[in-house]
Amino acid sequence: MPVPPAAPAAVPARVLTVAGSDSGGGAGIQADLKTMMAFGVHGMSVLTAVTAQNSLGVRGAWELPADAVRAQYRAVVDDIGVQAVKTGMLSSAALVETVAELLAGTDAPAVVDPVGVSKHGDALLAAEALDSVRTRLLPVAEVATPNLDEVAQLTGLTVTDEPGMRRAAEAVLAFGPRWVVIKGGHLPGDPVDLLTDGDQEHWLRAPRHDNRHTHGTGCTLASAIACGLARGLDVPAAVRGAKEYVTGAIAAGFPLGSGVGPVDHAWRTRGC
Repeated sequence: MPVPPAAPAAVPARVLTVAGSDSGGGAGIQADLKTMMAFGVHGMSVLTAVTAQNSLGVRGAWELPADAVRAQYRAVVDDIGVQAVKTGMLSSAALVETVAELLAGTDAPAVVDPVGVSKHGDALLAAEALDSVRTRLLPVAEVATPNLDEVAQLTGLTVTDEPGMRRAAEAVLAFGPRWVVIKGGHLPGDPVDLLTDGDQEHWLRAPRHDNRHTHGTGCTLASAIACGLARGLDVPAAVRGAKEYVTGAIAAGFPLGSGVGPVDHAWRTRGC
């Protein structure tokens, strides 16, 4: 008897990352795609820069032309489509403005990680690009996810406690994102993040793990949020799921090279 044709496979949710490459595999495009695989979505990428980096830091970075970024984005979105977009390293005003324009014309939520410095303290955003982040990129974000260093870059506020996180959220929301996650992991005590849209307020707490191998946490959180949004979750649910995932990935972070190792994106399945 003839074998009946197999039923077509269901198409998973599609998430696009617009970010730089990390040659060490712990952050950037590589971390984003690993996170997307862990969440069961189809990850796609637009490369904005190539970096030479390892566990000790960034040795060099080479930005791609805006036309190359635009061509990659249009190739993916116009043919395959997306349910969410995550942005990471956009090192110049030209790239920030190009990506902001593309996001404004895309019917999908954008999670903006306003990357300013690497885990090792290396600058990843030109000073002259900050105003473009404030006036062009943040207004098209569904969710913005600055850490405390990025809050200081964007707003001039130095955050030292939880009331300061609330003031920081108000300042970032004034630039136009619908929601903001202020990441308070660098404060003393157990890590706490604040998610708010100016009306609702969610404090997300987790235990602090004694593990210095945390390279890629910011990229991973933003990508995990985008995955949740692409799968139809509302923002609070997407952020809660992302926080849980990142907390587990930090707990399982492992040494790699001579410096700071990465979080473990496969912590849920490794050893199964």
